[in-house]
Amino acid sequence: MAKKIPSGDANFGSVPQSDVPLTRNGKHKQIVTQILRDLDRLEDGRALKIPLRALPDSKANIRSAVSRVARLRGLDVSTASDEKFLYIWHGSNEAKK
Repeated sequence: MAKKIPSGDANFGSVPQSDVPLTRNGKHKQIVTQILRDLDRLEDGRALKIPLRALPDSKANIRSAVSRVARLRGLDVSTASDEKFLYIWHGSNEAKK
């Protein structure tokens, strides 16, 4: 067990563990929630087409955040992008070439 530090010597404050939030509300939560909601409603064989200028962060960061949450939810998603848009679709329906 760690040695207890007198409260006057601590570098940081403390709170009861019961007051600690159990979920993380990261800075991408709103856009990721919107994307995944739209993806849930998306017809098979279609992809979301999201303007890069509408993203609150870089496409790499948004793509990473969407992939991370999708993986946690057990969803298979695929992404692609060009100079103007980020495309996201259900990964089990790979785009036909």
